[in-house]
Amino acid sequence: MEDADSAGHRPDPSAPEAPATEAAAATGQAAGAAHPRTIRSFVKRAGRTTTGQARAFAELGPRFVLPFQPQPLDLAQAFGRAAPTVLEIGFGMGDATAKIAHGMPDTDFLGCEVHEPGVGALLKHIGDLGLTNIRILQHDAVEVLQQMLAPGVLAGAHIFFPDPWHKLRHNKRRLVQPPFVALLASRIASGGYIHCATDWEPYAHQMLEVLAAEPTLENTAEGFAPRPAYRPLTKFENRGLKLGHGVWDLVFRKR
Repeated sequence: MEDADSAGHRPDPSAPEAPATEAAAATGQAAGAAHPRTIRSFVKRAGRTTTGQARAFAELGPRFVLPFQPQPLDLAQAFGRAAPTVLEIGFGMGDATAKIAHGMPDTDFLGCEVHEPGVGALLKHIGDLGLTNIRILQHDAVEVLQQMLAPGVLAGAHIFFPDPWHKLRHNKRRLVQPPFVALLASRIASGGYIHCATDWEPYAHQMLEVLAAEPTLENTAEGFAPRPAYRPLTKFENRGLKLGHGVWDLVFRKR
C-alpha cells in the first residue's frame, strides 16, 4: 500500500529491472529464469527505521507481530476474541490501516508488510491510538495465504495502492493476477469482499478484468466502485487528486 509516508515504496518506472519481484501469480515463476523462483508479493527495498519506530517494535512487537508459521493460524487465539477478520496486503506505513481499525473496533485486521519501517510505523500508530484489533505478519502475503490462512476464514481483504509496475515488460510482476486472485478469494467466506484501490488507470482496468473473471466473485458496482467511507484519503492520495490524478476503487463480493 502506498500512503502519505510511503510514496517511495513505488518503484521508479525509469529504473533498471529489480531482482526481487512482486507476485505475478500465487506460485508463479520468474519468466526466463535459468533457475525459476517463486514470485513474491513484494519488492524488497531499503528503508530507515526511526527511533520511535524502533521503540514501538521493542515495546509492542511481541504482542502485535505474529511469527510466520507453515500451519493454519488460529485467528481467535491470535486476537484474543472471535470477530470478522480482514486481511490487508502491503499496508505501507500503516496510516490508513490504523484509521480503518480505529473506526471499526468490532473487526480484526491482519496486516502483511515486509518492510521494517512500515511495520514499526504501524506499531507506533497502534500504541498512539490504543488499538487492540490489529495483528501484523512481517512476511510475504502469498505464503501467508497459502500456509497460514484456511479456506473461508476471512471476512474481507484490502489491497490499497500496490506497485503498478508501469512498464509493459514489468506488468507480469503486478500482484493482481488470476492465480493470486483465485487463491485470495478461496480464503474469503461467502458474503465477504475484496477491495482494491489504485491511482494507475491501466492497472485499474487490469484489476477490473481479473476480478470480474474470477467465478467466485461478483462486482458490487457497475465497473469501478465509489470509495467506501471506511477507506480514508491519504496525504499522498490528496496530493494526486489536487494534481488531477484519478483514483479507482474496486469492491467485489464473494459469492
